[in-house]
Amino acid sequence: MVSGLLKIKQILLREELKVRLFLVIFYATGIAGFMVPAARYLFLKLTPMAILLSFAAILFFHQSLYDKKTIIAFSAVIIGTWGIESSGVSTGIIFGSYTYGSGLGIKFLNTPLLIGLNWLLLIYTTSCITEGYKIHPGLKILISSLLMVLYDYIMENVARDLDMWSFERGMPPVKNYIAWFVIAVLIHFLFNLAGIKTTNRIAPFIFVLQSLFFMSLILLFKFSE
Repeated sequence: MVSGLLKIKQILLREELKVRLFLVIFYATGIAGFMVPAARYLFLKLTPMAILLSFAAILFFHQSLYDKKTIIAFSAVIIGTWGIESSGVSTGIIFGSYTYGSGLGIKFLNTPLLIGLNWLLLIYTTSCITEGYKIHPGLKILISSLLMVLYDYIMENVARDLDMWSFERGMPPVKNYIAWFVIAVLIHFLFNLAGIKTTNRIAPFIFVLQSLFFMSLILLFKFSE
């Protein structure tokens, strides 16, 4: 099985341009689907697939070895952030009062199982964006964390429309963004401290692609009101 996955990874690395094109087509199809009111429900159900597909692409293009330390770090982020989100939903203290819809798939304790994976996806991609720059590690952590907050701000504008989550008073309170920033800084710091390598040619592309996808939906939903 391992050898089979390695062969797939080698093929994908050789066909990087085709993978990028496939992802563009996939997300562009999603935007086109949301333009058709009758098809929106179907495309809402495809959100988990988009997260899994993007994460799979990142896994295959990860350029370092999946050693024990990396696997533990990735697993800790997935489990830990899911726990934070679960606590946030049940108490309203961390991010504000909000509830999850069905847009992110199967839930446990009112929290989608995929939410931890989505956090790891964002931590990884933003880390990759700053990894290539020769700047102070602290500045890398700051920029990566601010990118995550910016991404969340964009996403919040369509989260309710995509049935991902909704805040009690509409848009999230300021403490939601503060919490995002603090959590992002902490995880990026721990990644840096543990020496987790996040070199990946396609990860920054996926971050930009997803951001453009959500920005496109903001415009689409605004002008279709």
